Formats: sequence, structure tokens, C-alpha cells
Amino acid sequence: MADTGAIQSTVRSGAQWLVAALEAEGIDILFGYPGGAIMPVYDALVDSKLRHILVRHEQGAALAADGYARVSGRIGVCLATSGPGATNLLTGIANAYLDSVPMLAITGQVASGLMGTDAFQEVDIFGMSLPVVKHSFIVRRAEDVAATVHAACAIARSGRPGPVLIDLPKDVALARAAAAPALPQAAAAETPPDAAALAAAAALLARSERPLLYVGGGVGIARADTALRAFVAATGMPVVSTLKGLGAIDPGAPEFLGMLGMHGSPAANHAVQSSDLLLVAGARFDDRATGKLDTFAPGARVIHIDADSAEIGKLRGVDVALGGSLTQALRALTQSAPRASADWRKHCAALRDLYANRYDAPGDDIYAPALLHELSRAAGPEAIVTCDVGQHQMWVAQHWRIAGCDRHLTSGGLGTMGYGLPAALGAQLALPQARVICVSGDGSIMMNIQELATARRYRIPVKIVLLDNGCLGMVRQWQELFFEQRYSEVDLSDNPDFVALARAFGLEAFTIERRDQVPGAIARLLECTAPILCHVRIDPRANVWPLVPPGKSNGEMMDSAA
Repeated sequence: MADTGAIQSTVRSGAQWLVAALEAEGIDILFGYPGGAIMPVYDALVDSKLRHILVRHEQGAALAADGYARVSGRIGVCLATSGPGATNLLTGIANAYLDSVPMLAITGQVASGLMGTDAFQEVDIFGMSLPVVKHSFIVRRAEDVAATVHAACAIARSGRPGPVLIDLPKDVALARAAAAPALPQAAAAETPPDAAALAAAAALLARSERPLLYVGGGVGIARADTALRAFVAATGMPVVSTLKGLGAIDPGAPEFLGMLGMHGSPAANHAVQSSDLLLVAGARFDDRATGKLDTFAPGARVIHIDADSAEIGKLRGVDVALGGSLTQALRALTQSAPRASADWRKHCAALRDLYANRYDAPGDDIYAPALLHELSRAAGPEAIVTCDVGQHQMWVAQHWRIAGCDRHLTSGGLGTMGYGLPAALGAQLALPQARVICVSGDGSIMMNIQELATARRYRIPVKIVLLDNGCLGMVRQWQELFFEQRYSEVDLSDNPDFVALARAFGLEAFTIERRDQVPGAIARLLECTAPILCHVRIDPRANVWPLVPPGKSNGEMMDSAA
């Protein structure tokens, strides 16, 4: 519970009111980079209990705040100055918006009298941020700062979480004002599911012969995974997951068929296509999950549970809409839903066994799926893995044993290259005792490689696995398959020496390129108590399989033999 007595009625500067309000909200870590317009806030931080992490690029601040929020369940806070500092936050803000991550972004702004005059380092960050935030504020008076912080935090964490921006003009930050105590706002109660809709859902479940549970990222966001696992245990219903839903159910559970969609498990995709009822929990029928939408689960009726009612019926019509609390809806359905039929469960189990992953690829080169599978098992179920975007991201989703929703940090909605390293830093700072592993690619790592300096400065012991195929692998794969092998701007054969570069930043680093080096590399990574980078050379021709081609049904998957 936040300290409701932390703010006393007194005279303070706007910047001091801001810092005091953050302390009252229970914020403990900020990620940021100073500059002219935000300087009053940095001055106030000198006398604060807040811990500030100096990143080396403002995008790193926003993505680290994102990673911190995902594993802690608390609001991640980032701050930057006006102009380019503020615009550098925007990609990270958009990333949080599309993945429903609670975040508070604080930007300095030019003085109120200069706003709208094209002053030095002035941009309309309020207007620029509107499409990718839940709400934006411009604070006009110092006495309103604390109340604005509390309102912003309440908005960020309520309902479907997301980012909120506060733009603070420099004169407001410097102005001194007396204000009545402003206290953190109580969280709004969850909306219970409609009783009539629950009854209708129970009736559909009772009549279904081939029900399937389709799990999305909303389950983890709502902390509803315990209720979901209890539902599955009671009903035996087969389960598929989106990329963001991975971890909601134990990966070793007999009901779990894997990830569905473009790079999903054939077992999951075939089960969806033959189901007669989809119970959708916290998912939104994203195109990467459904393939060609009008061919997705063609014979299935739909029960859709979601905290955000705007998602229900947005892309696929539903037979029963259950808006509100996922936990309450799942608990209620656990009491009424029958056990899935033995024949259907046997059919899905046969699919799972038929399409089980294999790790016996020929040759002496390092096979990335096998490496990740082995590292996952060695790291243990409590390890947190962060990803960048590309082939390695899909290999992690397919082959890492993700045992909890907060143990897999990936940029699902925006697909942000450069996400993995800053997110790992934020996650490690949120849970200092956790084992945090960042899996990146040679394209993505260069997007925010400057944050190696942050890892070194604060001795944040993240473990970086850099899969280097000398190209932009996912783009190359698509050019190979769908653009007649007309390769365009995917060659990264002139990459820097990543080991030398990491060592220049002060990290331990080493390279492996043969399969027999993998066990020793895993041991070295996991035993290291400082930040470390393992550079892994892999075959540039390796592709991610299976693959649903664009515009095709999920039942039309390509594999390596195609």
C-alpha cells in the first residue's frame, strides 16, 4: 500500500511536488536521461528516496520501464527532456500501449510562454503521444502537479493497463506553490461478469463436443493465470496460446498444445481449425494468431472473455460476450463447465505427440532451437527471458519452457527491435535475485547496444545470448519464400566484433560456433554474477518453421520440407 502520509501540505516547487507524489505512489525506480527542460526534476531527485537509472538513450528508458512493469506488476516510470528526448520515448510508449503495460512517461517541456513558438527543443509531445497513450496531461500550475501524478497512475493501472504521459513545462516545474495534500487514488473494483452471459456460456460449453481454450496476453495482465489453470485442471479442455499468452498455463501440462498462428505449433493450429467452440480468454484475434480471419476456426462458436469490452466482437463475431474480470469469469465457469470428452482430449493429445519438436538436426553447427531448449531447461522455470524481434523471438516462443506470464518479455504488438536488452535491465532491477536472460539477434542488438553501458555501470547481471546469422534473418526468410529470393538490404556480414565491442563496454564476452561448445557456454552464462554476453554463430540459411504464408489459413502451414 502506498504511503498516504508522504505528501504534507507545504510550499514546494512543481518538481518537488512531482517527486513527492511519485514517492507516495510507492515508485522506487525511475529510468531516464536529463536535459534542459527536465532539469528542475533532476534537481529535486537529489533530495529524493527514488533511485534513478541513467540509461544511454531515452528509448532505452521507456523499454526498461516496460520490462520493470511487466515482471513487477507495478507502474514503470521513465522521464526525458523536451524535444528529441521526448520523441525518443515514443517508440517505448507505443510498445507499452500495444502490449497493455502500465507506464508513466514524464517529459520536460519548454516554459509555458514559449509553447507554440517553435522554441529550442520544443515539440508538441502531448499531441504526438495521443494515439499511443491512455491519456496525456499538460500541467499548467505547480499546485496541480501531485494530483496529476496520482490521476495518471490510477489511469495507467486501471482496467486494461497502459501508458500515460505527463508533460511538465519548465516554469511550472520551477514555480513554488502551496497545495492541499493529494493522495494516491484507490484502484477501481473489477467489473463482475454478467450472470445471464455466464449462464449462456455454461450452456454452450455443455453442448460442445470439441471445445478449445484460446489464451491471450490479457490473462497475465489480469493476473488470472491461477484461475485459468484451475479451470483447465477441472475441465481437461485443450489449450492453445498466443505469443503474449505463453506462460499462462504450464508448458508441460498435458492439455497444452502450444502457440497458435503464423509460427505456431501444427498441433495448436489443427486443433483450432477442427474445434466447435472457442473459449477465448484475454485474446484479441490478432492477425498473426488467426491467419486469414474468415477461415479461422470455421466451425466454432465463440465465448469471449475480456477486461476490455472494445475487443469483444471487434474482429470476430461472438456468441457470448463476457466483459469484465477474467478471474471471476473463469472461476464461475469452472463451477459449471463439464469435462471435455475423452475422445476430443485423446485426439488433441495425438496431435501434440505427432508434431512434437525435434532437436536432432544433423551437423556440427549450432542449431538455435536446440540451444534455446537446453538453455531454458538449465536456467529453470523461474528464469525470465526477454527477446528482441525476428527469428530468435519465434524460436524462443516455440522452444523455451515458459512457466509464467511474467517470465517471457517480448514485444508482441509493436514488434520493437531493440526491446530485449533494455527490458532485461528493467526486469533485473525489478527482481534483483532473478535469473534474467536476454535473447537477441545481430540486427536487433544494434538498435540499443548502448545500454551495455547501463548494465556495466550498475552491474546488472543480465545474461545476453546473441544469435548471429550475419543478416536480418526474418526479412531474409520472407524474401527467400515470397519474393523469389530477391534479397534486398538484409546482409549484415560487416557486423562489428561483438565480443570485442562488449568487452569495450566492460562486459565479459565470448563466442561459440560449434554444437559441442553449447554445454560449456550454458554453464558459463548461468554461473556468471555480472553482465555477460555469449555470441553464437548460427547458419544464415536457417529458417523458422512452421510458417503460415500471408493470406492463408492456419491449416495451410509450410514446413522445412515445403
